[in-house]
Amino acid sequence: MLARFESRLRLPGSFPLASGAPRMPAIVLGALAALLAAWLLVHYLFRPHWLVDLPQAVNELLVLFEWSAFLTLGVIALFLNWRARRERAPHALPLSPDDLYQLTPKAFEQYVAGLFRKKGYKVRVRGRSGDHGVDLELEQPGRRAIVQCKRYRHPIGPDIVRELFGTMIHERVHHAFLVTTAEISQAARDWARDKPMTLIDGSTLVEIARSLANDPG
Repeated sequence: MLARFESRLRLPGSFPLASGAPRMPAIVLGALAALLAAWLLVHYLFRPHWLVDLPQAVNELLVLFEWSAFLTLGVIALFLNWRARRERAPHALPLSPDDLYQLTPKAFEQYVAGLFRKKGYKVRVRGRSGDHGVDLELEQPGRRAIVQCKRYRHPIGPDIVRELFGTMIHERVHHAFLVTTAEISQAARDWARDKPMTLIDGSTLVEIARSLANDPG
């Protein structure tokens, strides 16, 4: 299975994928921070006459608002940073199947994405509702592929493989990868045989991660 994975990774892609847009909360936070910075410049550097002539009580309310906005943005930034760290998987460190299962679903997707990136793929993380079960989208010159990540404990049956094959056809890509922390049943492997699909179970995923960690390239 490891050899099959290594050979399947060398797929030729079509056209470049987007590298992944910033998350909306970070964009909104950046915009609000820019607005606050612009306001502080106006208030304390340029000091227009209309602002200087405001009653003292109004100026005190403005200062209170400024401090409140500054502290609120700081708390939000700390929370977003904490959430990003929580979802970020230790890509460089090979993990056991049990360790992989302890990751959050989003962190598991990021972990698998890191492995594909190390193999030279351009990776776009999708994994949102409405993406028809596509967690990662891969691209290499001439070919595109999709990846479905399953952080499961129970064995993967042929029904999941059939659904992934249908998704692959719908997405009009050349290959599909199923990456899971669980075992993959023989019935599922038999169904995927001779199809442009690669099934990677938990133990194989550990081997791949260990191989890539030891690869100096």
